[in-house]
Amino acid sequence: MNFETFKKKYDTSMERMCREIFHSRNDTIRIKKEETAVKNLMAIMDAALNLSVKKGFDAMSLRDLQAESGLSMGCLYSCFSGKEALLHIMQEQGRNFVMGIMAEALKEPAPPEKKLEMAIRTHIYLSETMQKWFYFSYMETKNMGRDEAKKAIESELLTESVFTEILKEGEKTGIFSFEDASLTAAMVKAMLQDWYLKRWKYKKRQIHVDDYADFLIRFIRKALVQP
Repeated sequence: MNFETFKKKYDTSMERMCREIFHSRNDTIRIKKEETAVKNLMAIMDAALNLSVKKGFDAMSLRDLQAESGLSMGCLYSCFSGKEALLHIMQEQGRNFVMGIMAEALKEPAPPEKKLEMAIRTHIYLSETMQKWFYFSYMETKNMGRDEAKKAIESELLTESVFTEILKEGEKTGIFSFEDASLTAAMVKAMLQDWYLKRWKYKKRQIHVDDYADFLIRFIRKALVQP
């Protein structure tokens, strides 16, 4: 699988995410027409992500969000009750969205080596198509309340656990060799994060997302696979 086949196979669009938000929160979203609600949610999410890059979510006001999104204050409040509620929606829905696609990509039985490659590619390609959300999710952790910060940490550990389980499976079958599964998974996650946290570096070096994925897979295989 390369980036082009990934995009054809999985819908990672903002529209899909906002449609899922509407269906999961139609008891609190006061707009009853689905298409109108999805359109407004897309404008809100895009505006919030753009503003978080420009000035940080914590410094963003609802007036800023109103101006950036082009929606009225009434439209904003028909979708969420305030900034904390919006942050919760963005973080929770984003986490569920990412883990759902990761689970879908790994549902077919496969040898540990192939499963590890699929997990790496899926995560990198997700962070490429959802770069603003991945960056937002990482950078805004410091501004979250205790409950949201705890959920973010749990999400980080959940992603690492996906790699930990694959590594342990590979160790049992004699394919992988390493000292500590959890620590190895944490190092893999750090290399995955480098792609979207330091995007400028790879853009300057003209490194394509497929090049990074291919290199990372080769690098990790050399470290893990028994000769």
